[in-house]
Amino acid sequence: MNLKETLYNYCQEMLNERLQVIQTAISDIQNALLSETKSTAGDKHETGRAMLQLEREKAGQQLAEIQKQFKILNKINPNQEHNVVALGSIVYTTQANYFISTSLGEIELVKQKFFAISMASPIARLLVGKTKDQSFLFRNEDITITKII
Repeated sequence: MNLKETLYNYCQEMLNERLQVIQTAISDIQNALLSETKSTAGDKHETGRAMLQLEREKAGQQLAEIQKQFKILNKINPNQEHNVVALGSIVYTTQANYFISTSLGEIELVKQKFFAISMASPIARLLVGKTKDQSFLFRNEDITITKII
């Protein structure tokens, strides 16, 4: 398995883990809503239901975000190599290494660190469309692309 496939699979696993956590939370909230019974303290009951509804809404938004990240990740062909930085590129720079995919943060593989970043991130917007040996300025630091896979 090549490095890009390994990074890609790691990102998929991370998203799957997050998905399971969200689905469990939604299920727990649903169960709590169903088990809420009308009590004699009516206002307290309504407040509890309202809080659960808000939690369910928040979990639903998180679920939608994870599904959006899966769609982006599924657009990547882990066997494709790039000469120009684009979605799915692994980019080595003089500052750090990046996997242009979805925003999952730092990943350490084979004693190398990579940052899984989305196309919308500030650094990715500067990287996209550039080629090896091109430089750019980010946070007052001159950064050069040393390799693209």
